[in-house]
Amino acid sequence: MASITEKATVRNASSAASETTEWTGGTVADVSDISATRSAKVKATAASTAAPSTNLTSVIDSIDRPSTQNPPAVKGLPILLRAQTHHPLDPLTAAEISVAVATVRAAGSTPEVRDSMRFVEAVLVEPERSVVALADAYFFPPFQPSLLPRTKGGPVIPSKLPPRQAKLIVYNKKSNETSIWIVELSEVHAVTRGGHHRGKVISSKVVPDIQPPMDAVEYAECEAVVKDFPPFRDAMKKRGIDDMDLVMVDAWCAGYFSEADAPNRRLGKPLIFCRTESDCPMENGYARPVEGIHILVDMQNMVVIEFEDRKLVPLPPADPLRNYTPGETRGGVDRSDVKPLLISQPEGPSFRVNGHFVEWQKWNFRIGFTPREGLVIHSVAYIDGSRGRRPVAHRLSFIEMVVPYGDPNEPHYRKNAFDAGEDGLGKNAHSLKKGCDCLGYIKYFDAHFTNFTGVVETIENCVCLHEEDHGILWKHQDWRTGLAEVRRSRRLTVSFICTVANYEYGFYWHFYQDGKIEAEVKLTGVLSLGALLPGEVRKYGTTIAPGLYAPVHQHFFVARMDMAVDCKAGESHNQVVEVNARVEPPGENNVHNNAFYAEERLLRTELEAMRDCNPLTARHWIIRNTRTVNRTGQLTGYKLVPGSNCLPLAGSEAKFLRRAAFLKHNLWVTPYSRDEMFPGGEFPNQNPRVGEGLATWVQQNRSLEETQIVLWYNFGLIHVPRLEDWPVMPVEHIGFMLQPHGFFNCSPAVDVPPSIAYSDKENGKSCHSDGIMAKL
Repeated sequence: MASITEKATVRNASSAASETTEWTGGTVADVSDISATRSAKVKATAASTAAPSTNLTSVIDSIDRPSTQNPPAVKGLPILLRAQTHHPLDPLTAAEISVAVATVRAAGSTPEVRDSMRFVEAVLVEPERSVVALADAYFFPPFQPSLLPRTKGGPVIPSKLPPRQAKLIVYNKKSNETSIWIVELSEVHAVTRGGHHRGKVISSKVVPDIQPPMDAVEYAECEAVVKDFPPFRDAMKKRGIDDMDLVMVDAWCAGYFSEADAPNRRLGKPLIFCRTESDCPMENGYARPVEGIHILVDMQNMVVIEFEDRKLVPLPPADPLRNYTPGETRGGVDRSDVKPLLISQPEGPSFRVNGHFVEWQKWNFRIGFTPREGLVIHSVAYIDGSRGRRPVAHRLSFIEMVVPYGDPNEPHYRKNAFDAGEDGLGKNAHSLKKGCDCLGYIKYFDAHFTNFTGVVETIENCVCLHEEDHGILWKHQDWRTGLAEVRRSRRLTVSFICTVANYEYGFYWHFYQDGKIEAEVKLTGVLSLGALLPGEVRKYGTTIAPGLYAPVHQHFFVARMDMAVDCKAGESHNQVVEVNARVEPPGENNVHNNAFYAEERLLRTELEAMRDCNPLTARHWIIRNTRTVNRTGQLTGYKLVPGSNCLPLAGSEAKFLRRAAFLKHNLWVTPYSRDEMFPGGEFPNQNPRVGEGLATWVQQNRSLEETQIVLWYNFGLIHVPRLEDWPVMPVEHIGFMLQPHGFFNCSPAVDVPPSIAYSDKENGKSCHSDGIMAKL
């Protein structure tokens, strides 16, 4: 290994100034030495960016990155840096997925095994954080050597990043076994030999006693099997239906209610709906649920194994208000007084996108995507003047959601969908439409995944990135002078939308100019309904139309937040403090009976950190850095501010809580562990194990006093359906906020410039202290 003592100047994209990085005593290492990588001293200068060293004959050059940016120049480097096409956190490309699938298929022991393979999921194996820090420091612009930890020994610089890896969940349709495969990928293989097996199997193991998530291919096959089942056709004839093309079969997962649901069989319990004899291709088929038919499908062999026509409930009559298509196609008339509302950004957006790396004003982060979670936000940081890049979080995502229904009658008591773990939010995402799902200047990201047969599918325009106006950011008018200062707020929004059966869910991360991060879910779509006998009324739901009711239910979402508040690479200096507002008892300290204060409590262990919301005390939680202070000497932090919330309205012995014990508290806190990702365990489908996942992990009662903190925040709503939710539910909003708390020395939004009153076309003056307003 060779010593490096040369200075290298690198460009920092977050600032007009440049940085000079001084290398002292560094070495060039193999990939195995990456975990020992350490940073050099960083010294800011006003010098212009230096050109790369002429001795560095191989530089990073990718179509995903501007050619004007170069890696840090290092003289005397004996091993040339290999060009890097994909950042270690970039989602798998279509070519990489194809290679991974082909590699696993080729590794099958026999032709029979290979033919029986069904590919449930292929996802990036996210690397260790040292690899990510190394990539950001040397291999991907904006190059930031200061991200690496410092040491007296100097930096250890590898010649290349480690190969990317894919994790595949494979279901064997013949043996009913599920296996997990780790495949090593090579960029040159993925790009140039996508049709051939060129990956390398690192490991494979069969996971016993589980069922993996369901796939759309299985759902379609299940529908066909049920429609072709003679007893089912006879039952539908009793209800006046001969045309099977009118029938809709939604194959819900079986959940786990007794040993009959054990994962030794792959089960589906379909819900049945039926369209009318309408010619409308967009008719709302969910308006006619078929009650009284019990069906159990063996999803492995695609056969009906249980069938019973238990109760003849007439199909609800065709509801004239059932459809939601435009104008006459739904039997109505659209409004005629809606004028165009245009979103204009004449100079383009304020954000910059480089591959999956996003910079917006003082924020930067990376966009990821998985078949299970959908959108993932990586490496969130804020550029804070002379303090430079300040991390906030390593990883943010919506990791799970559960929808339990409150009607004890058949079949509704079995409806407790785990929409991420049983179906996959990402695999059910939409291709978004400009002007409909998103407005303004939009950057889209595609998503790639494997379907059940191993074919790679692409959802174009799956993730939307755009700016939104968000009203007033701040304002003050001096009543003496009449002068006013006002700033409009804008936010950067990253989002995707998915459909799981009848419901739509939009998932959003909003970044604000004052340092806030908002997580938001928008719920819409069609209610899951039940049919009523003539004159019947259900206590556990709302009558929506004649013969039709909507059961009460809840929607729960789990946000997993791997925090890194003011923590540089390799640091683990976070803790969590709970804050409650307390009333001072009457007495010497409260003679006027008006006193209250904020009381803090350090959550020292995992069992202490199982907490619930309390609006009566304005309860919130602060994630603090234990070694960084602001100008008043207080520890810097970010606080989690709950929105509206609830807990499960179910008894402690409710069957769905066997699999969803994590819903028993609004907040859980754990130290980071690479293997602890899914709060209900990796495979919740037909899971017989009580409390697997988060509720089990915290029993270790690990210390939280100074570590890498992971927050698990559960937020939900109680949906008592209204007539106004029919035929399609107007969007319901729910979420929470991450808000700086002592993180900055003053308001970070004070430097936002005044807005231009663009509607005042002649003057184009700004909205600030001169009082100019937009004319109407």
